[in-house]
Amino acid sequence: AKQVGVPDMVVFLNKEDQVDDAELLELVELEVRELLSSYEFNGDDIPIISGSALLAVETLTENPKVKRGDNKWVDKIYELMDAVDDYIPIPQRQTELPFLLAVEDVFSITGRGTVATGRVERGTVKVGETVDLVGLRETRSYTVTGVEMFQKILDEALAGDNVGLLLRGIQKADIQRGMVLAKPGSITPHTKFEAIIYVLKKEEGGRHSPFFAGYRPQFYMRTTDVTGKVTKIMNDKDEESKMVMPGDRVKIVVELIVPVACEQGMRFAIREGGKTVGAGVIGTILE
Repeated sequence: AKQVGVPDMVVFLNKEDQVDDAELLELVELEVRELLSSYEFNGDDIPIISGSALLAVETLTENPKVKRGDNKWVDKIYELMDAVDDYIPIPQRQTELPFLLAVEDVFSITGRGTVATGRVERGTVKVGETVDLVGLRETRSYTVTGVEMFQKILDEALAGDNVGLLLRGIQKADIQRGMVLAKPGSITPHTKFEAIIYVLKKEEGGRHSPFFAGYRPQFYMRTTDVTGKVTKIMNDKDEESKMVMPGDRVKIVVELIVPVACEQGMRFAIREGGKTVGAGVIGTILE
């Protein structure tokens, strides 16, 4: 969770009904807090709720009208959600940063032009402003002639909005999923970067075997997936390693086959054969 940028969490210890010893439950909670602290979370303050998800579901299935105070295990779920409401902060929209929208879909409107849809990741964009189309191909600039959200015409879009942007002077074939629309000059396409990754274990649904330099998985960045080659593997001390085992955290150098709009601190998933095998964050842009 820390690796992929989860800032806050609440912990639920399941299967409490199978523990007879209260001291054992306290010991498990202490170990969880130590584990959280070892990954730079605030282990002392994070709420930890114990309960039984199965017994709560069975109770509610049998009687959907069960209310708070009627059943111990249902109350534990209420307690969990109270902790989420109290401890997890509401995400702040990043409206002060330069505009960026990752393109999810594209379609044409007869007589009006081409519309790119997606979620505004940061910043704002207004009708009449110029945006760069970045990634996969040569960067080009276009004018936003319309902003629409849920069939409503808007003057501007803000971070967090799912919108369609009508662009002037572009054909549907010239824009595709995986590109980004951004404030001119705020982001550039790259093909080579250094990143820190975590490789999922077999038990986590990841690889069963190690991989070596030359490994060519798919890298999922925002709305695009592109093949990349792992050209170098390094350990925590920046010493070159020969292989990566499932469960390892390592530093790697990646070369993508096409340029993608990326930047330092951007997170990505690593996939192969239709499943996620790792996650990482870009540390340094190299090319």
